[in-house]
Amino acid sequence: MESAVNIPTEAKTLEKFPVVQTTNLCKFYPIGFWMNQKIESLKNFTLTVYQGETFGLLGQNGAGKTTLLKTLLGIVRPTSGTGILLGQPIGDRAVKEKIGYLPENPYFYDYLTGWEFLEFVAGLFQIPQSIKRQRIPELLDLVGLSKSTAIRKQLRQYSKGMLQRVGMAQALINDPELVFLDEPMSGLDPLGRYQIREIIISLKKQGKTIFFNSHVLSDVEKICDRIAILANGELISIGTLDEILGINETYYVKGKSGNMKLLKQWIPDLEFENNFWQGHLLGNPKDFLVSLELMKAQLITMNIERVSLEEYFMQQLRERGIFYNN
Repeated sequence: MESAVNIPTEAKTLEKFPVVQTTNLCKFYPIGFWMNQKIESLKNFTLTVYQGETFGLLGQNGAGKTTLLKTLLGIVRPTSGTGILLGQPIGDRAVKEKIGYLPENPYFYDYLTGWEFLEFVAGLFQIPQSIKRQRIPELLDLVGLSKSTAIRKQLRQYSKGMLQRVGMAQALINDPELVFLDEPMSGLDPLGRYQIREIIISLKKQGKTIFFNSHVLSDVEKICDRIAILANGELISIGTLDEILGINETYYVKGKSGNMKLLKQWIPDLEFENNFWQGHLLGNPKDFLVSLELMKAQLITMNIERVSLEEYFMQQLRERGIFYNN
């Protein structure tokens, strides 16, 4: 399957404002006793993310995802290449006021309460007291933390999930236009992951641009407009799920009752047991649905079949001799 950048995706979104742009971005780290060797964390990375998109960057641990985010945020400097955020070069201080960031392993001041910590972060953005009093309770409610818990408990008493929630709240304290999330579901239980996904969806509805890294493929598949795959510092695939995985016109159908002889014409590999049948549909699905009544058959499910994102992801890594390890 082709893994090159998919031009139609870029063409369809040209009318939108590009929020994140990189051109041949590279980041090398010198290593060794004499510092005469190097690790290439990013290699000629070129990418555009548009206003209002939820964009997911996939990659195994060590692929360069966090390096990319830190480079975009101006935390580390690129070795070469250029990057632009919200129309300004990466590192621009004024732009940082419009950005929210949740690192993968955030460090908080242990002896502050959640409320005190959010007040501290709001102070860094010089948010007026009147706005702080309104925004902090709203954010606590959004991330599923109670006001009483945030006021009473010190951060050292928070669980991993609670810390992730307060981390999400601090990333949104300045009402950012662009939100960077580095492995936001990392270490969370299923309920916590669901809540973070719902928060991301609510941010999208507000028109915000969300750029997040993950290796949890199911989460990315559910909420992203477009995805990209990063392997050993190289961008190997980008597009919507349909563009990356393709639209397979094979349907897998299940049902009950009906004329088995007629059903066999539609479903060559028909399997029938205890009045239930299943198999792969051959022909136009709309015509098949119309003919069900004539065959006195009842449809239970009809699912389009195509390679899963996980299968595609692993295929891309295998083709490049990369083995996925947690």
